[in-house]
Amino acid sequence: MKSTGIVRKVDELGRIVLPIELRRTLGIDIKDSLEISVDGPQIILSKYEPACIFCGSAKDVQTFKEKKVCSKCRTEISK
Repeated sequence: MKSTGIVRKVDELGRIVLPIELRRTLGIDIKDSLEISVDGPQIILSKYEPACIFCGSAKDVQTFKEKKVCSKCRTEISK
């Protein structure tokens, strides 16, 4: 893991600010969703990308009855 050297304090409501340079580098825009994961003592923030409920692929995902399904799984289901 690469350190950015950026340090931020958590405010009274548990929030932190991600610097604009970091958001631009990672392609995080206003109102984007971030996924929060934990790896031991580390908190990992990742830009959320909806994935297929069957195979986990994030490629060519569409919503069907409020569920995310990729084109490959849609094809298999329709057989």
